[in-house]
Order: sequence, then C-alpha cells, then structure tokens
Amino acid sequence: MSSYDYRVCVVGAGSCGIAALKVLAERGIDVDCYELSDRVGGNWVWGNSNKASAAYKSLHINTSRRRMEFSDFPMPESLPDFARHDQIADYFQRYVEHFGLADRIRFGTGVTLVHPQDDGTFQVSLSTGETVLYDAVLVANGHHWDPRMPEPMFPGADAFRGEIMHSHAYTEESQLAGRRVVVVGMGNSAMDIAVDASYHAAATYLSARRGVHVIPKYLWGRPYDQIGAAEWIPGVVRWPLARRLTAALTGPMTRYGLPEPDHKLAQAHPTMSGRILDRLAHGAITPVPNIDHFEPDSVVFADGRRVEADLVVFCTGYKISFPFFDPEFLDPSKDNEIRLYRRVFHTEAPGLYFIGLVQPLGAIMPIAERQAQLVADHLQGLYRLPGRAEMDQEITAHRSRIERRYVASKRHTIQVDFDDYMRDLTRERRKGAHRPAGRTAVDRPVASAAARRAREQNAEVRSG
Repeated sequence: MSSYDYRVCVVGAGSCGIAALKVLAERGIDVDCYELSDRVGGNWVWGNSNKASAAYKSLHINTSRRRMEFSDFPMPESLPDFARHDQIADYFQRYVEHFGLADRIRFGTGVTLVHPQDDGTFQVSLSTGETVLYDAVLVANGHHWDPRMPEPMFPGADAFRGEIMHSHAYTEESQLAGRRVVVVGMGNSAMDIAVDASYHAAATYLSARRGVHVIPKYLWGRPYDQIGAAEWIPGVVRWPLARRLTAALTGPMTRYGLPEPDHKLAQAHPTMSGRILDRLAHGAITPVPNIDHFEPDSVVFADGRRVEADLVVFCTGYKISFPFFDPEFLDPSKDNEIRLYRRVFHTEAPGLYFIGLVQPLGAIMPIAERQAQLVADHLQGLYRLPGRAEMDQEITAHRSRIERRYVASKRHTIQVDFDDYMRDLTRERRKGAHRPAGRTAVDRPVASAAARRAREQNAEVRSG
C-alpha cells in the first residue's frame, strides 16, 4: 500500500518521465508510467519504435555529460564529454534498472486522453482501450516530436521535383549521399545535418533567415558549458563574460560567410557546434540567405542566387503538442505555449503538472529532476502554492521577461536559463514550504472517495 492515499500517472518514459517516476517512487507515492515505445530514452533512442524520436545516427549531446547527468546517478567517466546518442540512451536504461523503475512502466502503451473529472480525478484513456482513474497526472511527453514547417510554405514548393523534409525525418547520412542539399535553419540540428552533408552530399548549402552566435564546445581544453557554470552566478554576470569569451574564440560570424546576428549571445537559444565553422572555412558548406521561392529543379534565395537542389531539409523546430487533451481544455497551438506557474503547475486543474516543458540554455535532465522534487513536495503537502492572483502575476512577469530578452520566435516561448531556473526552483521549494494552507484551490490532490474508486478500478485493470 502506498504511503499516500492517491495514485499518480506519468505520461512518457523519456529522460524527463523517468526522472519524475524515480522521484515519486522513492517518496512512496503510488505511480504508474505509460510509454508508447518498447524502451526508455525517448528522443535519444535512434530508430525509436514510437516513431517520435528526432535522433539521427551522428547525433551527440551538445551539453557536456557533467552538466547533463542526474544528481544521484553520475555518467561513467569512460564516456566522452559529448557522448553519442546510444551512449545516452544506455545511461537512461541503466538509471531505470539501478532504481528499480521498470515494473512501474507499461511499455507499448500510449496515453490517448487525459480528461479532468468534476471530482478532481483524471480519466486517463490508453491505446490498449483501457480507462484508468488517477488523482494526479505528470505530463512528460517532450516537445521535440511534432515538426513545425514554414507557414506558409515558400512559393513554388508544390512544383519542386526534389525532396522536401523536416529534420525530424533525417536519420542517417545515406539520405544525403550524392545529393545537392539545402539545409534551412541555424539551430543545432541544422548545424549537425549541414556538417554531415558536407562529407556525403554533392553540394551543401546552409540557408539562414537570421544570424546566430555559434558557440564552440571547448574552451581552454574544457567543455564550454562548465566554465562559469554555477547556480550562484546570476545570468547578468555570466552572459557578459560568455559574450567576450565567445567573440575572442570565434571572431565575427561574418568571417565565415554567415549573417551578422541581430541579437547578443544568450538572447536566442544557443547554437553549439565544434565543427560547423571549420567546414564553412574550408568551403565544404556554402552559406546562403533565406529562401525566396522554389523552382522545379532549384531553390532561389533572397539575394537572387539560384542553386540546383535535390533535397531541402527544414530545421525549423517543433510545435508544443498534447494530443491527449481536449483542445477546449488545453490547446497550445496558437502561441506555442501554455500558462504554467513556475513552468510546472497548471493553475486551473489541481493535480496536473508538466515536467520538462522548457527549452533551457543547458540540459533538461537535471531540471526535470528538480521539477519532480517540487511536484513530490506538493503531492505530500510539504509545499504549497501561492494564491491564484500571485501565480498569474508570476506567469505574466516571466512572459514579459522572455519577450524583452529573446528574439521573437515560437521556439523561445518556453525558454529558460539553466542555472537561473534551477536556482529559482530551489527558492520556490523553500518559499512553498512556509506558505499557509488554503490560499488556493490548486493545491495538492486530497485523498477522497474518488481516490478510492481510482485505486479499486486500477486494481481491477492490473488483475485482469
């Protein structure tokens, strides 16, 4: 019997889902996790059976392993600083085995509907046809699986005889071999695919709508993200120093043929690459401006340049999607965001939490772990939320900070600075531990007749 008189559902067993599952399980909370794939690891599983992974054969982490690992399960010293996708997926598998979490995960089982009930429980429908009641739901399905293509698409695309695809469909270098490839975008995936193409394609073009600051992976022989990285150093101190260091290392981006950025470093999601500038400098990749239009066998760019092309890869990001919620209850499609207190708590549905729904300047795994600790505190009554007005004020203030700091883009609606946000989560746990009870209706699920019904129904499902 659980130490707490309620049941919790975790949606997804990727890096964020397993972090949440582990934290709740070790607190004695009765928790189930549903994963459509046949294994854990989510986005880091190349060729994932759930068809949702964005991993490709050459993928390596762009956050160093020491900044990416869970607090109580270090990555092996034998791994390189920037490990390959299969090494990371194996690390997640060993994490689950080490903490004995596998029995709580139902593989090959997707969540098709999460419906808040009037009595405070959640009706969770599964791909197996089952319906289960839970007192709380932690959404950890990730936000790099629903590709975003340009809207509207560039003129002439329908008549283009080559292939047009999103980076989500890129899996290995054989897709590029011998082809004339245009890679659209300046993010991390775009840089990786352009570098791959520079070794395998007949010609490689990198199309940029705006400039970015390319951050090298090493500085003074150490991973870049480990220098000046500490929660006690505020971003207003960290980033001015980082800007000077990066400028000294790389020089202006225009020297490589890239457009000059219209923003400062850390005012857009970082582009980390130790290889792209080298390939540009050697002429293996040709930088070009944004696409103007397509012709049947070629792509025409904003400066009038025309190149023959067989393949255009759009590295244009992802939509935030929750297909298991009724759009009338929750639909992020308009602004690519939802309003969450501290990026975790749904303010209108008690017991609904989101884990990993942030885009950090850094790794997501430690963030998910700390978010889960905050949620576990809330479930156990060790942390209380402020009143609704204060929560709304915090959400609005955060959104205003995002708009002031970052380049206007749908990819920045969930942006956070890793160290600053980790520090904020710690402070929020302390504040919430001393808040008086009863200040908001959106507080921890309370054991009730509905909870007992949920347990009875789940017991029947499991025995069946």
